[in-house]
Amino acid sequence: MNKVRVFAPATVANMGCGFDIMGMTLDGVGDVLSVEVVEGDGLEIDNRSEVELPDDIEKNVITPAVRALMEAYGEKRLVKVVVEKKISPGSGIGSSAASSAAAVYALNVALGRPFSDERLVEFAMEGEKLISGGTPHADNVGPSLLGGVVLLRGYDPLDIVRLPVPDNFCCSVAHPAIMVSTRMAREVLPKDIPLRTAVKQWGNVAGLVAGLALKDVYLVGRAMQDVVVEPYRKQFIPGFDALREKVMAAGALAFNISGAGPSVFALSADMDVAARVGEIMREHFAEVGSDVYVCKVSNKGARVLNE
Repeated sequence: MNKVRVFAPATVANMGCGFDIMGMTLDGVGDVLSVEVVEGDGLEIDNRSEVELPDDIEKNVITPAVRALMEAYGEKRLVKVVVEKKISPGSGIGSSAASSAAAVYALNVALGRPFSDERLVEFAMEGEKLISGGTPHADNVGPSLLGGVVLLRGYDPLDIVRLPVPDNFCCSVAHPAIMVSTRMAREVLPKDIPLRTAVKQWGNVAGLVAGLALKDVYLVGRAMQDVVVEPYRKQFIPGFDALREKVMAAGALAFNISGAGPSVFALSADMDVAARVGEIMREHFAEVGSDVYVCKVSNKGARVLNE
C-alpha cells in the first residue's frame, strides 16, 4: 500500500491528576488524513480541512513526526500528506497529537509496518515537542495511537502501559469557543510545588490507576482531583468552579480540565448522566458557544479507514 487513509481519535490528557503521564481516547471525534509514499525525497502537506493550519511546513506538527520516522526508516521517499478533517487547534482534546498520530500511523502502514505502535508514539512525540515549546510528551499521542487509557510510566526510556477501561466509563467533554495555547498553559505552571501538595497528588494518581485496574469507576472519580495544575489553569476557563458545582450536583463523579484547556471533561457512571452533564456544559458556555461530546472512552486508537 503506497497510499493510506486513516483516522486518529481525539484524546483527554492528564485525566485530572496525571499531568503529562496519563491520557484517554475519545470515541467518534478526531482527524482524518491520507498519506501517499512515492519515489523521491521530501514532504508535502496539503490542508483540505476547514481548519486553518500554518502555511509554513516547518510550523506544522506533522513535519517533525514524519521526519523522525523517515530518518529511522533509513530510505528516502517523497511523503505526501492530505489533511481532510481536523480537530481545531487549541481545543484541549489533542488536536496536535491527532495530526502527528494519524500521520505516522498512515506512513507506517504505507511503508509496510516496519515499526511497532509503541515506536510510533516516539515519532509522534516530536510533533508535540514542536507545539509545546520543546517539551516532548505522550499523554495525547499515546492514547491516540494505542486507544483506551494510557499511562506513561517513564520517558527515558519511554515506558507505556495500557490500562483497562471500565465498561461504565462515560465522558462528557465541552470545547468552548475560546483559545488557550499549550505553550501559554504551560507557562503559568509553578516550577516547584510543596511536598504536602505532591503527596496528595501522588495519592490521587495511585487511586486513579488502582480504580482502572479494579474497573471501579467510583474510585476513579474520587481520584480525579488535580491539586498541582488545575489551580493555575482554571483561570483561562470562564466560570470553571461554578460549572464544576453544577455538573457534580447533576451526578458527575469528577470534573477536570482536558489537557491544557480550554476543554473540560466530566466522568459519569452511565450515559444518561453523561448526556445531562453535557447539556449543562452547553448551557454554561452558551455565551461563547461550544462543541459538546458525550461518549464512552474508546479502546480503539488510530486505524485505517475503508475507501
